[in-house]
Amino acid sequence: MGFDVIYLPPIHPIGFTNRKGPNNTLHAGPGDPGSPWAIGAASGGHDAIHPDLGTFDDFDAFVAAAAENGLEVALDLALQASPDHPWATDHPEWFTTRLDGTIAYAENPPKKYQDIYPLNFDNDPDGLSEEVLRIVRLWISHGVKIFRVDNPHTKPVWFWEWLIAEVNRTDPDVIFLAEAFTRPAMMHALGRAGFQQSYTYFTWRNTKREIEEYFTEVSHESADFFRPNFFVNTPDILTEYLQYGGPAAFKIRAVLAATGSPLWGVYAGYELYEHVARPGAEEYIDNEKYEYKARDFAAAEAQGRSLAPYLTRLNHIRRAHPSLGELRNLTVHRSTDDATVVYSKHKEDLPDGGKDTIIVVVNVDPHSARESTVSLDLAALGLDPEDLEEDGTFWVDDLVSGESWRWSEHNYVRLDAYYEPAHILHIRRGR
Repeated sequence: MGFDVIYLPPIHPIGFTNRKGPNNTLHAGPGDPGSPWAIGAASGGHDAIHPDLGTFDDFDAFVAAAAENGLEVALDLALQASPDHPWATDHPEWFTTRLDGTIAYAENPPKKYQDIYPLNFDNDPDGLSEEVLRIVRLWISHGVKIFRVDNPHTKPVWFWEWLIAEVNRTDPDVIFLAEAFTRPAMMHALGRAGFQQSYTYFTWRNTKREIEEYFTEVSHESADFFRPNFFVNTPDILTEYLQYGGPAAFKIRAVLAATGSPLWGVYAGYELYEHVARPGAEEYIDNEKYEYKARDFAAAEAQGRSLAPYLTRLNHIRRAHPSLGELRNLTVHRSTDDATVVYSKHKEDLPDGGKDTIIVVVNVDPHSARESTVSLDLAALGLDPEDLEEDGTFWVDDLVSGESWRWSEHNYVRLDAYYEPAHILHIRRGR
């Protein structure tokens, strides 16, 4: 699909004590794998590979094969342990102990994780920190340069500042992505501590006003220290917008993510329009957090039930247009419709001396066609006299549909969510 990175959830041995069954049930059957985030068993912990997945030689071969296909491998760094993790026996001081002497399991009300022990940095901060550094360097030695860090806001900020600095001192190309859906102050603190990328609130910003305000915030107000990665979904997050928006909603969110931020991603199943939630939760039902998940991607694409070709097109557009690779160059423009979002990205001084300008117009109502007058800030588009026709208009080419139009400061737009909810327009330079 044209992505640069393949992300792997934890690939380590999974614990047996309090193992969860499908949909977070408390009792696992004999064939249930448990949650990959319940890390650790007799066969090892964070420095081991689940026996069912193979050996380190197999992992090295996987990393090499990914590189041959233009992909880097990102690994989940989840600093927690199952009750069967070697740490629980060898270093009980790295966990929180109740008054009765037992180790406390993880809780994020109303969620309870009886199969996971959270780490506690209070008792032996130096020993625990050095162990995590050892683990990170082990995986770096096997070709991993990107770590998606699970719930970093539940660990001390000083630890991340120290760990990232230590790693980047010897390996400056290693990237840490913060999966921290928490209060803005903490998310920003993690960015300031050194995280090179961060998950964001993008998933929950769905209305025109929400999108315009958030795009402006991340591209201008916090861009010096907070580098957003717009994931459209995660194993934990299936918003009502995707649950009930139909295929158009998946297109809309993909366009916004792919063009609104230099960094974006999708979790498996998005390209198949998976949208059924576990009752009462904003989470996929029957998801692979607790069970094996088999998908027939080829059959879905052959039958026209896949968004993969559309995602591939978006990534081709991103590669061809350097303006989409920057964050601070986003400008929000005006439209008369309360569901039509308009923004542009402009970049000058390209290697060939030219300019690159993209205008994105999105109907964020997945259930209808919307009409609007779009009013552009022409100065933000960097138009030169030679870009304009004699009547002051300029040509735009739709990179999605292949159509072209003559535009000006004010333009009529109609976008039908059931046909194509977005224009991604490239300004044609030079007459």
